[in-house]
Amino acid sequence: MNLLEMKNVSVDIKDDVSDKSILKDVSLEFQSGKIYVITGPNGGGKSTLAKCIMGIMPQNTGEIYLAGEDISKLSIVERSKKGIGYAFQAPAKFKGLKVGRLLELAKGDSGNSVAQTLRDVGLDPDEYLERSIDNSFSGGELKRIELASILIQDLKLALFDEPEAGIDLWSFKLLIKTFKRLNRFTDTCIVIISHQERIMEMADEIVVIDKGKVAQKTVKNKLLSILNNKDLNKCEMTCCEGGELCGERN
Repeated sequence: MNLLEMKNVSVDIKDDVSDKSILKDVSLEFQSGKIYVITGPNGGGKSTLAKCIMGIMPQNTGEIYLAGEDISKLSIVERSKKGIGYAFQAPAKFKGLKVGRLLELAKGDSGNSVAQTLRDVGLDPDEYLERSIDNSFSGGELKRIELASILIQDLKLALFDEPEAGIDLWSFKLLIKTFKRLNRFTDTCIVIISHQERIMEMADEIVVIDKGKVAQKTVKNKLLSILNNKDLNKCEMTCCEGGELCGERN
């Protein structure tokens, strides 16, 4: 049985002139214990897809099912209580709250270690646990703290929007290890929006989103072989438009 199903989901946004279609009749299935990477050209609808699953951007048409239950009309809070977590591309700020307290709140009944979770994202618990979140934090620090707040939970579905953004190479390597460990020891379904080849290499399946549609759903080896094609202009991916996706690697 699939953990999450999206059936004919569309998302439209109204502006002063007309309605703009962001997602168009998207149908996807995600299973527990697997890693999925969502990739594709910028502006193709990747982040909207994740926000729609979380309930941040409600769909105009279609349904979303979690373990067979229709959650299409549930709020963000209700979806969170059912085991869905989301890490934003631009991290949220919790000014005045101590890092340790934030992670304790996120932890709930999970039993995971606050200190170890901080280490997993490249932060020293001795330095950060009692530190209040304020303007002295860099964007990269805030990013890692938010990632920790997702990783510490026992989630059915964990959504990560470009988790590599704003973190250094050492922390990125730790993050890769953490994803692999999470995948190995839990049944959490991990969905990652990314262009990073190292992240794609972890995926059980890669979904390419272009112009609001599922352009391709494939195993990692097939897509990575295309990305490694030396002549990018010969890329046959329909989403690339002559190498746009491949060009993300340059």
